[in-house]
Amino acid sequence: MRSSGEANLAAWIREEIVGFAASSQNNLGTVNNEPGWGRPLVGFSTGQDPLYAEIKAHVGTFYWEPIDILRTGFPDMEVAPSQVTVIAWILPQTRATKMDSREETRFPAERWARSRQAGEEFNVKLRRHLVSLLTQRGYEAIAPQLSPLWAMHISEKYGLASTWSERHAAYVSGLGTFGLCDGLITPVGKAVRCGSVVARVNIDATMRPYRDHDEYCLFLQGGTCGKCMDRCPAGAITKEGHNKEKCKEYIDTVTTSYIKERYGLNIYGCGLCQTGVPCESKIPGRKARPRGC
Repeated sequence: MRSSGEANLAAWIREEIVGFAASSQNNLGTVNNEPGWGRPLVGFSTGQDPLYAEIKAHVGTFYWEPIDILRTGFPDMEVAPSQVTVIAWILPQTRATKMDSREETRFPAERWARSRQAGEEFNVKLRRHLVSLLTQRGYEAIAPQLSPLWAMHISEKYGLASTWSERHAAYVSGLGTFGLCDGLITPVGKAVRCGSVVARVNIDATMRPYRDHDEYCLFLQGGTCGKCMDRCPAGAITKEGHNKEKCKEYIDTVTTSYIKERYGLNIYGCGLCQTGVPCESKIPGRKARPRGC
């Protein structure tokens, strides 16, 4: 167990993330500054968690473990994996955004597209905000997604893959498990975005309330549901899983131009498989979180 000071540090980090999301920075870029995200969930994992090495072994040698990314930013620093903490968070889509997306069958709703643009711009600000706060307190920290070394590669086993996955960081940090469409099913559902920061700081890891990486998916656990297959206009989700190339082709050739022409936004996205499904706003079969989450 960590000291009470480290427990207080975890509480402080969680409060800072939740507080920043409650500020005016969190908006969809509309006239009335409508919030882009609900109340975040926050989790922690240690750099020595064996799951990180396991993910790297599956994805490829290019994939970062937490200590790898920290060393890219601080090459002269002597640090052990046990001294590294991954801070992960979940940003839930708002009720209004999910309602709009639920009505769509081929193209993303405007609120969803705005959450992909202005909403992710907020996520970038949140990453930088947290790195700045930790740095001010004397902790070396880096946001993997913002590193100039972050890149996409081809995994021999999984195809298109990145050097760091924020969904996987959230999974290791106790925030959710994966579904048939590769989305992360969390206590506030699958209609979410993820963020993370890696820091040289000691914080107790969040307990993972699951054993399997796909424990919350009704289809992968018992063959029931499969609603995300029906929701995918590209036919990229089947019983075999998520075809990333087919998904990307649909986004590149159909939804990106639609979003630009219809909403005037230079952004890509779809996300229909995240709404209109039993795991949209909760873990299927369990009670939904309170309003605002």
